[in-house]
Amino acid sequence: MARTGAQRQEGGTKSRSHAAEPREVRVSYPVLGTPSLDRLIHERVRLGIASALAVNESLSFNDLKSLLKTSDGNLSVHARKLEEAQYISCTKSFAGRMPKSEYRLTPAGRKALERYLDHMEALIRATRER
Repeated sequence: MARTGAQRQEGGTKSRSHAAEPREVRVSYPVLGTPSLDRLIHERVRLGIASALAVNESLSFNDLKSLLKTSDGNLSVHARKLEEAQYISCTKSFAGRMPKSEYRLTPAGRKALERYLDHMEALIRATRER
């Protein structure tokens, strides 16, 4: 059965008097300068890279791959994004005939990670206070 224009505007022929009143939904963010997380670090593999390098002076590509349980290609793409942002540095060398990539967290990367962790801690506190 086709509904008329009046029925569509009124929501059909059924009464909606029992429907709950719409309530206002508010989203508030902790005051940390910006309401959004650093998307560059927020991604799981990149957060893992930054976190692992924060507690180690340096790690090889294979160390990171093993720690994060990821593929060569996946790690390579994410490490490159962090490198481009100057959050990590990469030194390439050879051990015999085998290439070796060694990664370190830069001061800018450490600062970005600390900002990210502060933001996450504030979000957790705000959530638990409710």
